[in-house]
Amino acid sequence: MDKPSSSATSPSVNLDVTSNFDRFFKNFKRESKIISEDQIQLIENHLKNKDTQEALSVISDAVRDIENAPLNIAVTGESGAGKSTFINALRGLGHEEEGSAATGAVETTMERTPYQHPKFPRVTIWDLPGIGSTTFKPENYLTEMKFQEYDFFIIISATRFKENDAQLAKAIAKMNLNFYFVRTKVDNDISNEQRSKPKSFNKESVLQRIRDDSLRHLCEALCRNPPVFLVSSFDVADYDFPQLQSTLLSELPAHKRHIFMLSLQSVTEDAINLKRDSLKQKVYLEALKSGLIATLPLGGMYIDDNMEETLNLYRSYFGLDHGSLKNIAKDFNMSVNDLEAYIKSPHLLREVQDKTFLEKLWENVEFVSSITGGPISSGLYLGKTYILQSYFLDTAASDAKALLNKKELFAKKLGSLRSNTRKYWETIME
Repeated sequence: MDKPSSSATSPSVNLDVTSNFDRFFKNFKRESKIISEDQIQLIENHLKNKDTQEALSVISDAVRDIENAPLNIAVTGESGAGKSTFINALRGLGHEEEGSAATGAVETTMERTPYQHPKFPRVTIWDLPGIGSTTFKPENYLTEMKFQEYDFFIIISATRFKENDAQLAKAIAKMNLNFYFVRTKVDNDISNEQRSKPKSFNKESVLQRIRDDSLRHLCEALCRNPPVFLVSSFDVADYDFPQLQSTLLSELPAHKRHIFMLSLQSVTEDAINLKRDSLKQKVYLEALKSGLIATLPLGGMYIDDNMEETLNLYRSYFGLDHGSLKNIAKDFNMSVNDLEAYIKSPHLLREVQDKTFLEKLWENVEFVSSITGGPISSGLYLGKTYILQSYFLDTAASDAKALLNKKELFAKKLGSLRSNTRKYWETIME
């Protein structure tokens, strides 16, 4: 794979920091920005006025908010609706993996149960008992379940949404919280329909019928048509799962979008692009922060520059860490070494550390600039931080897409093999 080229989301870096800052964030849609429009405008004003300390303060606060933002998702629905399976899907865990939510059990607890994301402990998904299995009224239910702690609610059903679900949505809306209706197990519905009506089966017609049925029951109780997302928790790249993720993302506060984007599984190119764009914004903020710090005498001496840690972090975000690659290699029936030879990020650090004379000379100039400070030092640190980390980031995203395409090819080959095997045995049996 070639070195990633500059794109709309990775503009060149020069010393005109103010115009670059404005141009950079205009490349992102409002719903994908990880800092608010007010913060963007405030930073831009400080940069125009050459208020280095004020700009640095706002950027530092924004980065801190992004890094420390908790995300709490409430999932509720009747027993048997597939809550645990859905929660595991959001966390990227299989049912038999350590820490996964237990599935198939009859709901007996009236308590909410927290499940942390395995890679992002600030993301917590709360399993709430279905309101139909409690004696609480919708308003009392929300109080008992500590409604004020959640960023949004997901109301799940595997059949049709009931009066209780609609009334709960009304109560949530009154408290100015977001809620989303999710109809699970549509893969089962599709499979059952295909087996029972093989001649007249039409997948899109079945999905539309499920959607219409869900909307009809909700409309009767809510007097409006809320969006309903049809999902299979076993295939988060299909049906409405991607649209659900996009909707949740667009309605989250800006500073919480970053952690949600990172928590998404890299199962579609859109999800990979979302992660890349989110991280690209954070890289730019950190690069600008480094550049502003470097304007101060001795400022460059306080800038952390751990390339190995940064690269390993990006690999983990895109499911390219050693543990994840080991699982993928097992699926492909190949060794981890052979799989790593197929992608670039595991070898990237050796490439970067293979220093030429000019690179060593650049380091000496950087060292002197870190002592003297000033605009030259600022440009050096801003450029180095952004360009290097962007290269790491683009390479990791490219590798994730390469593995995704390889998985799709593998799945197609496996499906073809199964089909041929089935046809063979059908011929033998005739």
